[in-house]
Amino acid sequence: MNRLILKWMALAGVLLAPAGSYAQVSCTREGLQAATDLYIAAQTRGDIAGLPLAKGLGYVENFKTMSIDDGLIRTPMKIDHHRSLLDTSTCQTFTEVIVSDKAAPYALGTRLRVNHGLIAEIEMMWTTTGYWGFNVDNYLKYASSEDWGIIPAAKRDTRATLVSAASAYLDAFLEGKMDLVPWGFPCNRTEGGMHTGRGTPDDTCQVGVPSGVNIANRHFVVDETIGAIVAFCTFGAGSATGGSGAPDTHLFRIENGKLRFVHTLTHLLQANGPGRAAQGRGAPAGQGRGATQPVDQK
Repeated sequence: MNRLILKWMALAGVLLAPAGSYAQVSCTREGLQAATDLYIAAQTRGDIAGLPLAKGLGYVENFKTMSIDDGLIRTPMKIDHHRSLLDTSTCQTFTEVIVSDKAAPYALGTRLRVNHGLIAEIEMMWTTTGYWGFNVDNYLKYASSEDWGIIPAAKRDTRATLVSAASAYLDAFLEGKMDLVPWGFPCNRTEGGMHTGRGTPDDTCQVGVPSGVNIANRHFVVDETIGAIVAFCTFGAGSATGGSGAPDTHLFRIENGKLRFVHTLTHLLQANGPGRAAQGRGAPAGQGRGATQPVDQK
């Protein structure tokens, strides 16, 4: 009888264990997926209580270190679309988030780094109304209709191939060496909402790539399983007079070593234009809930 009671007590302990144990977060694909699920839940509620945060957490928005309590992560959002990269080699994730709420639309790119079952870093890049190329309806339309599914193991590109392809694209902004970029056909680029391509086999991502811009301060999250890589970077490297360029993310889908989709977000006010970012003036220091409030999109 005592054994039976002990078994039931043990089972009840498992079933009633608090979600705060966070045992599922780890550096495996399943563990990293659990971390992104917790992030999406937290962003939806605007409440970080459910996140397994490490002591000394690093929280960054648009390349500026700040307190998580002042961050955009504390703003509740109705998320219409999200897609995640899981990088088991570096224990990182990246999640693309689109919020089409007319009163407060956003496109976010959020990186997490997991360390021994806890989230040690959160880095967010965001844009909204009034920022470079932002059109949330277009971004949602194209991002949600594209195929970023799992690539069969035998057809996957290596991590090195993905990094090389992304780097060649970013290098071309400065060096203009377009012939070194592994252009795929068709390839579609969505830049804050501005879209290249007409749905034809010869669609290209080569159009509209400026020259003389140093895409600097790069760090990558890579997911070979879906042929995806994202670069957190700055559009421009700054200048002798200051500035560090405009905070930016470039997200790539690569198939058979060739570019298939490119998504870019740039934290740069439209009025400042890309030329000023190239000169190192960058975006104003908009931060989280204290940033300029978006206006209604028509």
